[in-house]
Amino acid sequence: METGLNAYIKKQFGITQEADIRTVNPLTLAYIGDGIYELIVRSVMTARMNTKARLLHRQTSQLVKAEAQSEMMDILLPNLSGEEERVYRRGRNAKSPTMAKNASVGDYRRATGFEALMGYLYLTDQTARMMELVKLALDSYTPKEERFAEAHNRRGRFPSAKKRQCLKRQTYEEAPEQEP
Repeated sequence: METGLNAYIKKQFGITQEADIRTVNPLTLAYIGDGIYELIVRSVMTARMNTKARLLHRQTSQLVKAEAQSEMMDILLPNLSGEEERVYRRGRNAKSPTMAKNASVGDYRRATGFEALMGYLYLTDQTARMMELVKLALDSYTPKEERFAEAHNRRGRFPSAKKRQCLKRQTYEEAPEQEP
């Protein structure tokens, strides 16, 4: 088994007890999986974009929300081992006392399964496998906002009415005058 961040943390804090990963509550796996997945995404975004924290947060939020994680599971499921699929299903089927504010019940449950899988891989120090799956998911996923913008040949949100007026004025002002 490879040595990852979890093993390093345990060593630094003198934690010697090992829990049987099969008995860990799936919501506990999802709890740690949520944190490690967000750390990975933040690390990738920071490395790719040298920009304002607000923009980094916006980009990261698009990738860590329940709807995105749910769609990523559609990409990942055919690539999971039997054990990984069992962990995903345990997380997906766990009865959570809370619900996401901005996600459907189905998306929330699939996202919980995704996070449980990430937590399992992290706690078992399968860092390379976790990175492989996260990379596959991130490389294959396009946020809904980008799909909408591409379909409408736009760069993000629609401009407000006032902004559209200003843009029209600029277009007319910048247009070259026609010679008679």
